[in-house]
Amino acid sequence: MFLTLPGFAAAQVGIWSKFEQPFTSSKDYANPFYEVKKFTVKFTSPTRRVKNVNGFWDGERNWKVRFAPDEKGTWTWESVCSDTANTGLHQVKGSFTCTENKSKLAIYQRGAITHPKGTYHLTHTDGTPFFWAGCTAWNGTLKSTEQEWETYLTHRAQNGYNVIQFVTTQWRGGDKNSLGQVAFEGSGKISLNPAFFRHLDGKIDKINEHGLVAAPVLLWALASVQGRELSPGYYLPEEEAILLARYLVARYGGNQVIWILGGDGKYTEENEQRWKNIGRAVFNEEHPGLVALHPGGGSWIGEVYKDENWLDIIGYQSGHNNYPKTLNFINKGPVPTMWSKLPPRPIINMEPVYEEINPNVTATDVRNAGYWSVLNAPTAGFTYGANGVWPWLREGELILNHAGKGEKSSRWHQGIKLPGSMQIGYLANFMRTLEWWNLKPAPELITEQPGNTQPHHFVSVSRTDDGKTLVVYLPKPNPVKLYNINNYQYEAQWFNPVSKQTTKGKITTKNGTLDIIPPAGNTDYVLVLKRKGNKLKPSSNQL
Repeated sequence: MFLTLPGFAAAQVGIWSKFEQPFTSSKDYANPFYEVKKFTVKFTSPTRRVKNVNGFWDGERNWKVRFAPDEKGTWTWESVCSDTANTGLHQVKGSFTCTENKSKLAIYQRGAITHPKGTYHLTHTDGTPFFWAGCTAWNGTLKSTEQEWETYLTHRAQNGYNVIQFVTTQWRGGDKNSLGQVAFEGSGKISLNPAFFRHLDGKIDKINEHGLVAAPVLLWALASVQGRELSPGYYLPEEEAILLARYLVARYGGNQVIWILGGDGKYTEENEQRWKNIGRAVFNEEHPGLVALHPGGGSWIGEVYKDENWLDIIGYQSGHNNYPKTLNFINKGPVPTMWSKLPPRPIINMEPVYEEINPNVTATDVRNAGYWSVLNAPTAGFTYGANGVWPWLREGELILNHAGKGEKSSRWHQGIKLPGSMQIGYLANFMRTLEWWNLKPAPELITEQPGNTQPHHFVSVSRTDDGKTLVVYLPKPNPVKLYNINNYQYEAQWFNPVSKQTTKGKITTKNGTLDIIPPAGNTDYVLVLKRKGNKLKPSSNQL
C-alpha cells in the first residue's frame, strides 16, 4: 500500500530546473548516514522513461530528493527505503508537472552539459557546443557573503565564464565555512553536519541562477604535509570516501553540475586502485552530471584512466609557475603527445598558473597557458585562477596551509578584474566565434618550432577537421612559417588577446609555405586563417 503525500500532485517545475521533494522519516536514527543503506526515488517520465535518483538526509527526521527533469509533462515518483518499516520514506508516491522553462539562460533552454560519444568536446543536451571557461573559486562557497558571491558570479557571467570550480567540504585551504561549520566529523566512521550543506545549497543555487555550471570537488585529495588532515579524499577510508561522495551527488544532482571527483590528488601508482574503486562505486550506477578528476600540479591521468567508463572529462593541472619545465609539460608533455592515442574525451587544463602567485607571473603567462592549453589538445576549454580569488582573500587575510600566504596578492574583488582574468574571458568569447569544437592540434604544419629552444616562444597550431580553418598562437610577435603543401588561398585575421581587437592580415606565400609576420606591437597574437577554396596559381605570391 503506497502512501501519497497530499498537495504535491499539482507541483510544477520548469524543464532542467531543480525539483525538490521533502520527506519526513517516521523514526529517528543515531547515524542515518550508515543506518539507512538505501533511500531512492524512482521517477517515471511522461514517455515512461525511468530515472532512479538517490535521496539524502537533511537533519533530524528530514529527508529530500532533488532532480532536474529533462522532459515536459507529468512525472510520477515512488520512493524505496532499505528500512521498509519507515512509512515516511518507504513506498511514498506522488507526481509533478514539468513545464516550459521561463528562464532564458542556456542551461535551462538548451539543457544539461553532456559529452557526445566519440568527440573531444562538451555540448548542451540539444547539441549546442559548450566551451568550458572555468574559474577556480575554491573557497568562494565557504567564505563569501551573499553579496560577495552575487558580485563575483555576476562578474564571471558577464565576462565570458561559464563554469565555477569550488570545494564542498573543509579542505587544505579552508578548514571551515564562514559560520564556523565543517561538513563532517571523524576520520574513520564519520558524522555528517547537514547545516554545513544547507549553507552550501544557496551558494550552488546562485551559480546556476547566473547561468553558470557548478563544478564541485567532492573529495579534496592532496597528501602534502601542510593540511593533509583536511583532505578527505586522502585520509578517509575508501568506504567513507564513497559514502561522502554519494551523499554530495544525491544532494546536488538536481543542479546543473559537472562533478570533480577528486581535487589536487595523485591518482596513479599506489593510489590508482583506490580512486578507480571510488569512481566506480559512486558513478557506475545511474547518476546525473558528467565526471572529471583534478590531479596535482604537472600531472594528468589520461593513459591510466582511459578505460574507466565513469570518467567523462580528462582534467589536468599544468602547474603554478612559468618555468621551462612547466611550459614544456603544456606544449610537449603527455597532453599534446598522447591525446590521439586515447578514447575521445574532452581534455581540459583545470588549474594552470595562478595570476599573482608570485611576482614573476604576469597576465602574459596566464594568456600563454590559456591559448597553449586550448590549442595543444582538441579544443574543449580552459580554467583560470587568481591567487587572491581561490582562497577568497579579504584585507588582512592570509592563505591557509600554503607556503605562499598571498600577502601581496590582490584581494578577491580585485582579483576578478586583473588583466589576465579579463583576458581569459576574451579568449573564451573569441573561441566561441569559431568552429572551435572541430579544432585539433596540427604541430606538423610549422616549419621550425621556436619553442624547441625557447619554451616561452612555443607556437601552437590547430586546424578544423576539414582543414578549412587554421588557428595559430604566437606568444611572441616574431615571424614564423607554416607549410602550405596544397598551395591553398586563405583569408587572414589577427586577434589581439590583450585588446580583444581583430584586424585583417596579409600572409605571404613562398615555396609552399605561409610566411607569417604579426602586426607591430609587443604582445602575443592569434592568427585565424580561413581557406578561400581555390589554390594559388604558381605565379601568385600573396593571399
